[in-house]
Amino acid sequence: MSDLAVEQTPIPGLLVVHLPVHGDARGWFKENWQREKMIALGLPDFGPVQNNMSFNASRGATRGIHTEPWDKFVSVACGRVFAAWVDMREGSSFGTTFSVEIGPETAVFVPRGVGNSYQALEDRTVYSYLVNDHWRPGHAYPALHLGDETAAIRWPIPLDSDEAEISEKDRANPRLAEITPMKPKKTLVIGANGQLGRALTAVFPEADAVDLDELDISDEKAVAAWPWADYQLILNAAAYTAVDVAETPDGRRTAWAANATAPALLARVATEHRLTLVHYSTEYVFDGTATEHTEDEPVSPLGVYAQSKAAGDIAVAGTPRHYILRTSWVVGDGKNFVRTMAALAEKGVSPTVVDDQIGRLTFTDTLAAATAHLLRSGAAYGVYNCTNAGEPCSWRDIAAEVFSLSGRDAADVGATSTEAYFAGKDGVAPRPLNSVMSLDKLTATGFEPEDHLDALRRYLKA
Repeated sequence: MSDLAVEQTPIPGLLVVHLPVHGDARGWFKENWQREKMIALGLPDFGPVQNNMSFNASRGATRGIHTEPWDKFVSVACGRVFAAWVDMREGSSFGTTFSVEIGPETAVFVPRGVGNSYQALEDRTVYSYLVNDHWRPGHAYPALHLGDETAAIRWPIPLDSDEAEISEKDRANPRLAEITPMKPKKTLVIGANGQLGRALTAVFPEADAVDLDELDISDEKAVAAWPWADYQLILNAAAYTAVDVAETPDGRRTAWAANATAPALLARVATEHRLTLVHYSTEYVFDGTATEHTEDEPVSPLGVYAQSKAAGDIAVAGTPRHYILRTSWVVGDGKNFVRTMAALAEKGVSPTVVDDQIGRLTFTDTLAAATAHLLRSGAAYGVYNCTNAGEPCSWRDIAAEVFSLSGRDAADVGATSTEAYFAGKDGVAPRPLNSVMSLDKLTATGFEPEDHLDALRRYLKA
């Protein structure tokens, strides 16, 4: 009996698992799949939903090479097999081959897109595999000829011998040169026409990009009908951001549908299909009384918009593979405060801007880059604050900087308080006065946001 251990192979993600087998005169016992222990050793938490058994009556029974569109955990319940795999995924490892003999003491994790095959070495061999998707009739997938010359698998029992039993279907499989590599599962950007959505599609150019007229994520039936089995990642950039309109009866319903119901439906989908969900939130989930907001500060939303966003955060946090990026004062390709101030500067207008709301700008290209970094670096799932870096400013400071960079005198921008600015106006949502968020957790992952005033200069120049 050896200790439980996991071994890497030349095929990325294909892992050999060495299993302790406890035996005596009666036979043997093993923990064939033990989620907690195996995940701790590096196996993916792949979420099996179906267990299949293949009985092989005689030595020489040979099956494969089949490339099913799901992950598998293969082992034997009885007997021994020679097993071989060929990487059929798009990329530099396409065509890489690995083989090993499997008995009770060995199992193998096979990632989606890797062709699987085996040959029974004993009569009455039972081959077992856990899979993380349900088999569906009529679902086609790539298959490779068992004797492909490029793969050059050294079968213990020659394929052309009388002892090798192979189905006519497997004998007719194509060679590697005829195979179309399996593409990875896709990324979906939701809210693609917004400021953040445009930045995300630039950083994830291979992604499917949809807006709410194509996929209404607040509609349970529409969400259920989407082909989620084709995806591995959701980037949810859709949100209702009309802060003051959210205080009206119609606005309240729309805000809750977009900011709370929709993320909850996406979280359910992400859990069911084992997807990663990236969701974008706001400093409005806090009341703005803390000197600096950290990721573990309890939410304390003030208005309807803020409350609906906090509810969405709570829903998304319930799915295992999630990133929530909380941000503030977003600036990108679209209508925003910086563009408004630049237009006023050009028109010769001298505005009055609040000087008691403090924070940092967040440019959408920085937010998109931080998203890509968290995903590609394998950062721990959870909540991350994400703004640009630098010394916090007031909205009046930002407006003055925009005027100065536009050739106007910064003194042309007047100052007022939030209370005075909204005095006598109805239906105004409360604002957090302090929007400054700690970036320590984000920078600890290796991502350093650009200074927001440097980014502002770059943005205006562009």
